[in-house]
Amino acid sequence: MYIIFIILTVYLMFINLIAVIVTAYDKFSAVKKRRRVREKFLFLISLLGGSLGMYVTMLLIRHKTRHLKFMLALPVLLIIQLIVVYLIWRMIYG
Repeated sequence: MYIIFIILTVYLMFINLIAVIVTAYDKFSAVKKRRRVREKFLFLISLLGGSLGMYVTMLLIRHKTRHLKFMLALPVLLIIQLIVVYLIWRMIYG
């Protein structure tokens, strides 16, 4: 059962790294007036577990901080994801 927690940890680290990269790329594209990353894709990455990395990155680089849907949805998703990770941890370690 310990291996499940390791796999989950590696997955979350990877998806959050992807979230940081995609969010920074979207900010760079916005500044350079290039083609942007679709908001649906940003939400998909955060839904798949990258909400922490995306939210922190958005705050640090001041990207999409005026969009209420991001500033509300990402913390809610993060709380849900933390609850799921906690429940998995409890299932493994009792």
